[in-house]
Amino acid sequence: ETLKAFDREVNAFVDYMFGPRDARVRGWFLLDSYLPTFFLTGAYLLCIWLGNKFMKNRPPFSLRPHLIVYNLGITLLSFYMLIELILATWEGGYNLQCQNLHSAGEADIRVAKVLWWYYFSKVIEFMDTIFFVLRKKSSQITFLHVYHHATMFNIWWCVLNWIPCGQSFFGPTLNSFIHVLMYSYYGLSVIPSMRKYLWWKKYLTQAQLIQFLLTIVHTLSAAVKPCGFPFGCLMFQSSYMATLVVLFINFYIKTYRKAPSRTAVKETRVTTEIKNGFHKDYFAAANGLQNNKKAQ
Repeated sequence: ETLKAFDREVNAFVDYMFGPRDARVRGWFLLDSYLPTFFLTGAYLLCIWLGNKFMKNRPPFSLRPHLIVYNLGITLLSFYMLIELILATWEGGYNLQCQNLHSAGEADIRVAKVLWWYYFSKVIEFMDTIFFVLRKKSSQITFLHVYHHATMFNIWWCVLNWIPCGQSFFGPTLNSFIHVLMYSYYGLSVIPSMRKYLWWKKYLTQAQLIQFLLTIVHTLSAAVKPCGFPFGCLMFQSSYMATLVVLFINFYIKTYRKAPSRTAVKETRVTTEIKNGFHKDYFAAANGLQNNKKAQ
């Protein structure tokens, strides 16, 4: 009874803050109450803390088969979301410049269903960090990395409850496309025989930055020429994406514009294991995994 009372108070508070929720997503898994999302986020943070303590005096796990299956699964899920979002928005005649929440009928419901999977994928991607913990890559579990994973899951709970379709489709469409490329790269990088063919990391980095910039432009276009989509949501999304742009540019400069120090070169030479992703700062900005430079 105490938990139920707390649940009612929390949800009454978020309803007071954001207004009436979208009735079309009532009853969908994890959406009616904020507590599951809140507790899953708390469990994620707790697993990082306890996991690092547990692994402190233990050897790291390899997890190569698990990483291959995991990256393949995320790649396939991202591909499904990409295709389904394209088909749903095409069916609904979505306006690329600005799309409201109620004019496309059944197509809006179809978009909302895909965006629920996008929201749910953010809790699946908590495993990115858990793999780092089990492999004792604690230096790659940065504040930026944890911040990005934790906030995305909570932000998309709000998106699904209040703006589950319309203008919300654009960012996930781009991100799903990028994730198809990135997670396939991460999966292939775990296979030693494939590493010599993975020449396209830098272009993935550039594509990720372009994604952030295009999402900001698309979001602000609806503010300049409004169509009924909530203005406050547009401003929040633009601000959040701007933080990712800043972090990502910082990563890009450090990775591709600055010559590596002697210490960095030495560390690269002795590093023989392919990390499941990119540079640690890039991982936080790119919503994926990380790895150091390719082993010599």
